[in-house]
Amino acid sequence: MDLILTLAAPAGGGDAGASAISVWAFVLKGGFMMIPIGITSLVALTVIVERSVVLTKGNVVPTGFMSGLRKILDAGPIQNRAKAAQYCEKNDSPLSRVMASGVNRLGHPLELVEKDLADTGQWEVLQLRKRLRVLSVCASVAPLMGLTGTIFGMIRAFQTVAMSGEALGKAELLAEGIYEAMVTTAAGLLVAIPAMICYHWLSARIEGLASKLDRAAVDFAATYAEPAAPGYVAVTPVPSSVPARNGDQTPAVKA
Repeated sequence: MDLILTLAAPAGGGDAGASAISVWAFVLKGGFMMIPIGITSLVALTVIVERSVVLTKGNVVPTGFMSGLRKILDAGPIQNRAKAAQYCEKNDSPLSRVMASGVNRLGHPLELVEKDLADTGQWEVLQLRKRLRVLSVCASVAPLMGLTGTIFGMIRAFQTVAMSGEALGKAELLAEGIYEAMVTTAAGLLVAIPAMICYHWLSARIEGLASKLDRAAVDFAATYAEPAAPGYVAVTPVPSSVPARNGDQTPAVKA
């Protein structure tokens, strides 16, 4: 059933003076520029819904994960590395992948553990920000599309007047073009404003989740990583599901 947009009736009018127009008919009055504006709104809505689901705290920083990991590592960080790595892989999430990179480096110098935690954390934050640029583009482009529709509507209005031999004093000849111009402007703003608000809301949520990941990484390094002792021997990393990055090599045994 169509939504109904009721327009105000003229003063003193009755049923004959009232008019109503369906939203679909209202959209059609905006001209062809309503098509890209409509597509932009669908894209923005898809990104907002998808990111809202992905960025829930339970999906990024699962409750109870760190307490379970600490219970394993407190019994012996080096001896229980393999068990801790399996625990991280079983509880797949951005937090578990960051912790897995730290577990994989236990037994190495503190600097290497911190570097691996930082690199993996940056990668996970980039994944959290995925598709936000698309939402930003939608918020920026929608009002420009509305402005383009406005320009076409005004061109059409004045072209109608110019081609009419009886244009002088007949404002109704301008009405259709101006109507189209105003509809596309309103539609562009109605898409852009919510998209911009949601973009900043999602960005703020990502910053909050990133700070939680950072705090967990700092606590992990401070608790379980140790500075390199003179003549330390590197421990062979535990195989992990975390993708290897360039430069990730096991240090050679120091003399």
